[in-house]
Amino acid sequence: MAIEIAVESPLQDEVRALIGELNAALLELTPPEYCFHMTVEEMAEPATTVFIARDNGTAIACGALKRHVGGLGEVKRMYTRPSHRGRGIGIEIVGQVERLAREEGLTRLVLETGDRHPAAWAVYDKAGFRRCGPVLDYPDSTYSVFYEKALSE
Repeated sequence: MAIEIAVESPLQDEVRALIGELNAALLELTPPEYCFHMTVEEMAEPATTVFIARDNGTAIACGALKRHVGGLGEVKRMYTRPSHRGRGIGIEIVGQVERLAREEGLTRLVLETGDRHPAAWAVYDKAGFRRCGPVLDYPDSTYSVFYEKALSE
């Protein structure tokens, strides 16, 4: 069966567990004060749309679009379980986030990721994002890498 990606509520036990894995993985690589997690409750707010990838019904990856003022969207909570990495799921989720952002008329996507996440960098590079300086209210830190992508041509 193929991997299916759909918009879902993060307030499901299985999705909560997936986000818990993401948080634990990030805390292994980055000091807590430089981990900018959204809780599942924050992810469930109207300004955020959550995409869940499932393999035979099991949640195996996630990502989200968080909307900000001024036509700005932010890619958040990207994660693929280790058992499913290397299969292009992350790039598919980023593609879904970008499609939704374009449909809604957002003009730019930004994101913050860690300084020890080369697999994530590869996804964002492949999706056409470019490194940039700090975005939104994130601090300029050696623990963070920032990306942006213009959506309006």
